[in-house]
Order: sequence, then C-alpha cells, then structure tokens
Amino acid sequence: MRKILVTGGAGNIGSALVAKLLNEKDTFVTVVDNLTTGSISKLDLTKPNFQFIKADSNNRQEMSEIMISNRFDFVFHYAAVVGVKRTQDNPIKVLDDIEGIRNMLALAKNTGVNRFFFSSSSEVYGEPVSIPQNEDTTPLNSRVPYAVVKNVGEAFCRSYFQEYGLNYTVFRFFNTYGPNQTTDFVMSKFLYSALRNEDLTIFGDGSQSRTFCYVDDNIDATVAALNKNLFVNDVVNIGGDVIVSILELANIILRLTDSKSKIVFLPPLKDGDMTRRQPDNSKMRSILNRELVTIEEGIKKLIAHPDFRKQMGLD
Repeated sequence: MRKILVTGGAGNIGSALVAKLLNEKDTFVTVVDNLTTGSISKLDLTKPNFQFIKADSNNRQEMSEIMISNRFDFVFHYAAVVGVKRTQDNPIKVLDDIEGIRNMLALAKNTGVNRFFFSSSSEVYGEPVSIPQNEDTTPLNSRVPYAVVKNVGEAFCRSYFQEYGLNYTVFRFFNTYGPNQTTDFVMSKFLYSALRNEDLTIFGDGSQSRTFCYVDDNIDATVAALNKNLFVNDVVNIGGDVIVSILELANIILRLTDSKSKIVFLPPLKDGDMTRRQPDNSKMRSILNRELVTIEEGIKKLIAHPDFRKQMGLD
C-alpha cells in the first residue's frame, strides 16, 4: 500500500485532493494541517485508509516525528498562507513558509520519499510580459512576498533533485475554485454576496483579467500526474485558459444567481493584484485529454453542491 502525505490537506484544493486519493486503490492518506485557515469539516474522518494529524509543517520537530514514523512514499506539500488580502496583511508569516518548504524537502529526502509535489502559484509570473504564460519560456517576475516564497520553493525543489536526486513536480495553480473554498477568494466571495443580495465589491475598475479552474479539473490532472508518473522533475501550469475580467465575473454571477446585488468599486490594491493572467495549459490538457469545466458550468456546480451550500449557510 502506498502512503501519501498531504500538508494543508484541510484547505480548498488539499481537501479535494485527499477525497480523490482516498478512493484510489491501495492508498493510505495522512493529512497534516494546523487548521489556521483549513477546516477539519472538509475531510471524511470515517475513511479507514485515512489519518489526520494537527501539526504545523513549519515546525521541524513536529514534522520529523511524523515523517520518520510513517515513511511516506509521496508528499504533496500544499500548506501555505494564502489569499491576496491575508498574504498582504501578514508578509512575515508568508515568508515563514520558506522554512516549512525547506523542512519538508529535507525530511522527504531523509525518509526515502519517491516524489515531492509542490503547490506553487501563478503569482510567480508577476505582472506578465507575455500571454499565455508558459512554464518554460515566460520570465518569473515576482514582487510580493507570497510570489517570492513560491519561487524560492520551486528553486528548493530543483536544488534537492540536483544534489540529492529527490524527484519533484511543481504545480503552478491558477485561481482554482470549488465547494470548499473560503470567501477570501474572488469566486466564493462574489457568490456569497450575490446569494444574499449584498454588494459585490471590486478593487479598481474590474478590468483586471483572470482564468478560473474548477477544482475537479485541477485534481484530475494532479492525480493523473502521480498515477501515470508524468512530469517528473518538471513544472506544470494548472488552470483554465479562458480569460474573464473581474467585472465580467461579477456580472456572470449576478445573472446566474438572479441576484439583486449591486457592484461597488473600491480603490485598487497597492500591490499583488496583477492586471492579467492566463496560463499556457497545454501540459495540463495533455494529462486530462478532455475539455475543461467552463466558468458557467463551474458556478452552477458550486451553487448546487451540498458542501458549498452548507458552507455558505444556504441550507
């Protein structure tokens, strides 16, 4: 039986990954999360092939005990301080995550882990100089602490492979949304407000553009990379490729929810709100070999999903 560790497994993407892995044959999953932003309610604690450990991946002693006693085959390091406003308000706490990345790689190397999966971010590209953003040719133009931490994490992965032969895969996530996402993120924040007929607030004029990825597409791609041994010692953009402005997103949500909410414009954020993002997701598409969930389909899935409705207080 293969043993898999997921740090940050009580978060939006982490919990969806865990749910998928728990249905895999001959797989035992351990989640480590300090529950600062994650919630244990997102996990099925009844599964016999599962254990949850409350711990902080930035704490070397705690993680040493866990890694040595369990001897994992694969590690998904998804623990991080996330959310634009939270990362802006807590820059030192964001930078502390560098220690966690270093801890996890060192322990993975020392305990015989086969491959280390690291959750990076579209933020590493910074303000893009070209669109779409390609893993191999687009310059990394990081500025904010969160982006710098992810860039450093990628460098650590490459360095541990170069010096110690620890295999890795870096996933650069682009705006993944799903039923377990908190309202710190634009999709769930807009839906929460729209479903209550409350104002939808936009920083700036809403012309900044993004692409959005429904969580099932993200998880199907990342688990396929694990199971099929794809993109070893490589970087993969994980995200949709259809560009939507933030103002367009707000209007789509208002239409699909039949909301009476108004759109209110706030002053732009000082930093960290890039004007545009769009991944070259050809690697991801080659894994899935199917069409991605469209933004309208994804929003409808969210509105109907029991976990999302429970989290939003709708049922």
